[in-house]
Amino acid sequence: MQNNMNLNELFALYGSLFSFFMLYIIFFIIHIGIIVFYVICMWKIFVKAGRPGWAAMIPFYNIFVEIEIVGLPWWVFLLVFVPGANIVVAILIAINLANVFGKSTGFAVGLIFLNFIFIPILAFDNSKYIPPTSLSTVSKT
Repeated sequence: MQNNMNLNELFALYGSLFSFFMLYIIFFIIHIGIIVFYVICMWKIFVKAGRPGWAAMIPFYNIFVEIEIVGLPWWVFLLVFVPGANIVVAILIAINLANVFGKSTGFAVGLIFLNFIFIPILAFDNSKYIPPTSLSTVSKT
């Protein structure tokens, strides 16, 4: 078997592989930056709600803490692992998260469909956390 590649073809091959690798690295760095920004936003939301910020970095525990923040029962966490029910739970969390920070239903819709925009808004605005128990007593009067 004879290798028929000349030097120009070899440089073209290595150049395209290098370009692909560099593009992959750039997208990877951007992806890591987005993840870090999202964790910072969730950290700030947890701190606003009186929970430890580091909880935003622990997988699954962050969902459990978020369920506590919005005032849903603990067993809702188990529904996160049920296909189909997890979507309903995510919608309930978004609606209740908007409520406990005094936001409107429109903001809740934004949290559901444009989470990457509305989570930073919630994290960096001056909204105050209203515990879910006081929400139920306020609505009754």
